[in-house]
Order: sequence, then C-alpha cells, then structure tokens
Amino acid sequence: MKGHFDRVLLVIAGILVLFGFFMLASAFLGPTAQKAETFWNALLRQIIIGLVGGGTLLFIASRIPYQFWKKISLPLFLLTFFLTILVFFPIGIEHGGARRWISLGILTLQPSEFLKFGFLIYFSAWLASRKEEVSSFKFGLFPFLIMIAFVGVLLVMEPNISTLLVIAFTSLSLFYIAGGRFKQIAAIVFIGAILLVAVVLLYPNSYLKNRITVFLNPEHDPQGISYQLNQSLIAFGSGGLFGKGFGMSIQKFNYLPEPTGDSIFAVIGEEFGFLGTSGLIGLFLLFLYRGLLVASRAPDNFGRLLGSGIAILIISQSFMNMAAMTGVFPLTGLPLLFISQG
Repeated sequence: MKGHFDRVLLVIAGILVLFGFFMLASAFLGPTAQKAETFWNALLRQIIIGLVGGGTLLFIASRIPYQFWKKISLPLFLLTFFLTILVFFPIGIEHGGARRWISLGILTLQPSEFLKFGFLIYFSAWLASRKEEVSSFKFGLFPFLIMIAFVGVLLVMEPNISTLLVIAFTSLSLFYIAGGRFKQIAAIVFIGAILLVAVVLLYPNSYLKNRITVFLNPEHDPQGISYQLNQSLIAFGSGGLFGKGFGMSIQKFNYLPEPTGDSIFAVIGEEFGFLGTSGLIGLFLLFLYRGLLVASRAPDNFGRLLGSGIAILIISQSFMNMAAMTGVFPLTGLPLLFISQG
C-alpha cells in the first residue's frame, strides 16, 4: 500500500509543523540578535531544510510501500547501529560532556536519531515474525533483552540516556501490543531502573550526575549546571495563563540556552502561556490517538506495529522534552519534534 494518507492525521501534523515554523521564526530572534548571522538567513535555511526538505522526504516515503521497510529492516538497523559507533572515532564530536555527533565536512549528524527509527523498523519486523511466541521467554523476552542490551550499552557509552529511554519505552509498548505479558514488562522496567541508577552512580563522567542533580535540586548552582532549567522556569512563570503574545518572549534574548532547540517549549510557554502549552499538548495527544487508530487498520501485523511505534516514539520524545523543560523530568537534550530545530 502506498500513497494513502489519513486526512485527519495529516492535518494534525500539518498544524504542528506550521506552528513550529512560526515559533522558530520567533525563537530565531534571540540567537540572530547576538550573532552576525541574520534573522532572514536563519529563517530561509529552515524553510529550505525543514519545510521543503522535509516535505520532499515525506512525499518520497509516501510512494514506498511500507512492506519494503520490512525487507531491509535488518541491514537498515545494522547500518544505523554502526553509524552510531562512529561517534567514538576521530570524526565524532564531543559537546557538553557527551559524544553524540559526527562531522561530515559541511554536515553534522546525530546518528542516534537514525538509530531510533532503524531499531524501530527492525523490532517491528521481528515482533511480527514471532507471532504467538512473543510471550515466551526463549523466543520472545530473551532475544528482546539481548537487542535492548546491545543498543543500551552503545548509548550509555556516549552517554545518551534520553535516547535510550525513548527507544526502551517505545520497544516495551510494542512488545506489549504484540502480545508480551504485563508482568514481563514490569520486571524489565524494575531491572532497567536499577541498572540506570547504577550507571548514574558509577559512571565516571559527571555529565549524568549533573543532570540528576539539577532535577533533584533546581536551585543548585543556578548560574552553572542549573542555568537552563532555571531560565526555562522563569519563561513559563513570565508567560502566566495567557502568555505575553507571539514574538514577545524576553528569555530567548541571551537568557535561555538553545531557544530554537531544546528550550523552544519554554519560549512557547512565555509567549502563549499555560493555555497555549496545554493546547499544544492536546494536539500531540490527538496525534497519538489518531496515529494508533490508523495503525490498527493496517492489513498486517508489521504495519500495525510499525505505525504504532512511530506514533509512540514521536509522542514519548516530545513529552520527554516538555517534561524536562518544566522540571518534571531531568534535562534530556532531545528536540521537540515538529517544533524545534535539531
């Protein structure tokens, strides 16, 4: 099947993308006021790369039968896995205590973003092939744990715990949808939580510990490691119930780090207030509902799992970003999908 869109889902995604474009236009005022790069150059680049480039990729993807991705799922996963390994080679770039990027001359990539979808496609194909064996330990749970372990070790080494959590949550959701038992999932979550605490306590790099420290005590070192969260909370507080109005954010000017990236939700909160951010959350929830509904109508198990996985991945990452910006979750560095740059 190809070329078939659910109009409601397409409209919801279109509203999110259009809103994201205008919010980027507003957020760009902050960085471009401090650098030689002009506002219009930044906006034009976003139009070309984001709207035109993204629209072209969406059109191409719509012409490809989704069963094609099942055929290439294993080589695609391996490709994205080894691409992620490249961050540890000389072309890898370290920023903020983490090695998540590779430099390809004029282009800088974050391979883990491709790994998310490479693993999702392969895992959906694998689950579809297991059928009733998913709930068994030997043919379902144990191989699943091995796959997550391989990906998990690689991402912990970067470290990129936020991406690991998105992949883990999406995978567990699909495992349950495919027939996994709730007690199996509960056991995995419990063991995973223990391992995560151990990583935070034992990891020699202070990057992870700083994130947890900020989460537990936002007032700790407000001009240092807690600076981003504190400035984000100031933005939300300034926005109040109704917000200051489109383009009227003050925090994006030399106060809020990454106003066009991770912190754009704080800019939205300052300009549109509690009601505006609530409306955005509602749109994302509607996207999830419609995405799962469309996935449930797929003619085969792979289509149902892949469609559900894409919807869950997008929402889990977006909600993790919003939770981090409001102090409900440790800072992640994850972009707000459909909205932010990066």
